[in-house]
Amino acid sequence: MRLVSLLDRDVPKALPWADMDITSVSADSRTIVPGGVFVALKGTKMDGARFVGRAIGRGAAAVLVGEGVCVEVPPGYPLIRVANPHRALARAAARFYAPPPEVMVAVTGTNGKTSVVSFVRQIWEMLGFTPASLGTLGVSAPAGHRSLDRTTPDPVTLHALLSDLQSEGVTHAAVEASSHGLAQYRLDGVKLAAAAFTNLSRDHLDYHNTVESYFAAKARLFAELLPRGAGAVVNVDNGYGPRIAAIARERNLTLATVGKTGADLRLAGRRREAGGQRLTIALKGREHSVFLPFLGDFQAENALLAAGLVMAAGGGGERAVQALSQLKGAEGRLEYVAMTREAAPVYVDYAHTPDALNTVLRAVRPYVSGRLVVVFGAGGDRDHGKRALMGQAVARYGDVAIVTDDNPRMEAPAVIRRAVLAGCPDACEIGDRGEAIAYGMSVLKKGDVMLVAGKGHEGGQLVGDTVIPFSDRAVIRSLSHGLDGRRAKS
Repeated sequence: MRLVSLLDRDVPKALPWADMDITSVSADSRTIVPGGVFVALKGTKMDGARFVGRAIGRGAAAVLVGEGVCVEVPPGYPLIRVANPHRALARAAARFYAPPPEVMVAVTGTNGKTSVVSFVRQIWEMLGFTPASLGTLGVSAPAGHRSLDRTTPDPVTLHALLSDLQSEGVTHAAVEASSHGLAQYRLDGVKLAAAAFTNLSRDHLDYHNTVESYFAAKARLFAELLPRGAGAVVNVDNGYGPRIAAIARERNLTLATVGKTGADLRLAGRRREAGGQRLTIALKGREHSVFLPFLGDFQAENALLAAGLVMAAGGGGERAVQALSQLKGAEGRLEYVAMTREAAPVYVDYAHTPDALNTVLRAVRPYVSGRLVVVFGAGGDRDHGKRALMGQAVARYGDVAIVTDDNPRMEAPAVIRRAVLAGCPDACEIGDRGEAIAYGMSVLKKGDVMLVAGKGHEGGQLVGDTVIPFSDRAVIRSLSHGLDGRRAKS
């Protein structure tokens, strides 16, 4: 590929080296190969400008930096300056690795992204397409599962992966759009047919500083990334939904609102049934009765968003709504794991914010005839202000609270637990997560329900800079087996 084709608007066509052949593009100097373009990005911890010399030494054919960045290159060397190197990298990666799957959609919001992209992939599959989903749980595609280091990968990883999926026959792909990914322009090269907004509540303030800044990052998906006329599916039951809907209208996106107050996919009724809930969904003047095999209002919202997103991307209609009855839950999202000898069910959930804990506990509460036992903690090196709020959520809805370690990272675990306990002073404190789960299961009786929150699908615990193998689900299953309980099918 020629440099002028790779960088398009970011390189003047009259430059003498605009027609040079390019072999790769990367923001990591360690991966540069002869003929590649090195994009020097300034991150929160590292400044790529420090590694320009290394990239040139490895054979970089050109270097792209931000305006005003001081770097030294040999006389006459191709040095390209742009206003936004992050965006330039995303667009270059999209061009270099094209084509992606034909239909691309994205989902953003604080909670529910993982479930929605999983549901979208499943509905597409039921409709006869060849789909994939990308996000917190990795990549799910017909060729098998692949892990991801981030919810929204860096642009080079993302577009190389999308190209691989397309070559494997994937026609439709749904990707989670994290606030970090949107703020860092990782998705700016993706051509989207539609996008969805789930909800917004306090999270990632260690990075965004304010809720308004956090919202602005999420809103970029609709304000800047979606092309005019593309579909925007918005849950308007959340307080921030109407603001996203207003952005969609202003940009002439094809807006569809969902939820109890939604105009396009309205949740007209909901009734609890064994193993799930019966939904009455109003679509185009007709009501459809659908059994959804999950607990909680939030899963009903996620299901409606998924159906709406499938329709916005050009398929499904009433068939997408009826497909909801066949959905399987996303891994680690209010996932039933085991039943103890006393017939007390044990669930895990990824809830790691105050709002997510409130939501999942409210979902479980109606199914508890005895006590709701909750094992939870808070992550280290993240927003300190949410820790007491998480404790308050469990104090409000739980009967037995057990505060334990989550992913302490570089912080002292006892300090994190103390902050959580400030909101839940009557909780039991057991730092070792395995011991905390064991204690919780040992006190369960008939009619009780236990929820282990915070880590969901994760298979490791981050202590310091080391990931220690640890799975809530594996511990629960092992303990359940020892207690002669019934385990969930794997």
